[in-house]
Amino acid sequence: MKVDAAPEEVGLDAGRMSRIDTHFARYVDEGRLAGFTVAVARRDRVVHLTHHGLADVEAGRPVADDTLWRIYSMTKPITSVAALMLYERGLLALTDPVARYLPEFAELRVYRGGAAANPGTVPATEPMRVWHLLTHTAGLTYGFHHAHPVDEIYRSRGFEFGVPSGMDLAGACEAWARIPLVHQPGEEWNYSVATDVLGRVVEVASGQRLDAFLAEHVFGPLGMGDTAFHTTEADRLAALYVPKPGGGIARHDRMGAAALREPTFLSGGGGLVSTAADYHRFTRMLARGGELDGERLLGPRTVAYATRNHLPGGADLQQIGRPIFAESDFRGVGFGLGFSVVVDPAAGKSLSSAGEFAWGGLASTAFYVDPVEEITAMFFTQLMPSSTYPIRPQLRTLVAQALVD
Repeated sequence: MKVDAAPEEVGLDAGRMSRIDTHFARYVDEGRLAGFTVAVARRDRVVHLTHHGLADVEAGRPVADDTLWRIYSMTKPITSVAALMLYERGLLALTDPVARYLPEFAELRVYRGGAAANPGTVPATEPMRVWHLLTHTAGLTYGFHHAHPVDEIYRSRGFEFGVPSGMDLAGACEAWARIPLVHQPGEEWNYSVATDVLGRVVEVASGQRLDAFLAEHVFGPLGMGDTAFHTTEADRLAALYVPKPGGGIARHDRMGAAALREPTFLSGGGGLVSTAADYHRFTRMLARGGELDGERLLGPRTVAYATRNHLPGGADLQQIGRPIFAESDFRGVGFGLGFSVVVDPAAGKSLSSAGEFAWGGLASTAFYVDPVEEITAMFFTQLMPSSTYPIRPQLRTLVAQALVD
């Protein structure tokens, strides 16, 4: 990836664009981030690309064009695109019960009260469907939420920021199906392992392992040669950090080293490693309505359909979402088929456009596509959790304030 247009050529003020680097450089200079890459494009032309700081503080290695980043939940839009490709081919339907592909989800129970050790449950009144997985309305959860007794059940069975050692994707789905749902399918929004289950549906519907399907049908056609479920190139992988009490950052190799090993569990919800250049190709494909360099992954109507709000009644996340951590603001933001979607910028107090779609990852990575302003923007760093600093709204504001046409 390289800059291929001056900001003024596409209606951006160069002086105002420089505020992006000035602002985020302070995070590095003050020791709050190790380093970052930020990229902005308009009308399919890159107008801003900056690498700043270090990918590995202890090694003194700077952020570079080929730095590999753990993108965590930015894997979710990729898995969702894979499922939509199968939908377009008639290999699955959005209304299909998940049990059609994964029979263990046929007899679901829903939490109704009691402690995690002995929960009261009732039968699910609606089958869990493919669109529930895509929209995080399936009733599944994450163990790391610490917000509900079912979250505690997940943790007690080894599901917090991963799965028990040696478990594969099929085994994880079988285990999750035996745990009560947080709510009835389709009734609420709860950020969850739903996209991991969706990855298993992709496997069954396509007849390929998730890594093989993505490599052949997504990464290959898009030229995303550095994106995979692990890397053997430790000298390119950015180190993972967490904030230190009192200031600064601390290296977190216990979790970060997982990206250097071939995983048993292929996490369609959070397992990929990628580069800024590779992910830019993915966002370009979305911004162009499903096509890039003559390779069409999705039809433009499918992309438009997936990036509209699919929450029941047109609600936003504030109205229907549980008050938990997620890679998005809640007010004025709905959810589509794999992406957050801005429905009311005024309600969200965000300098963005209705129809903007986005997502981010646990280590503070983020992207968004604004179809109205024809902008794509990405930010890569490796600090977890992503709620540590308001990087995402700041990026939106810094880009939007530079628009002058």
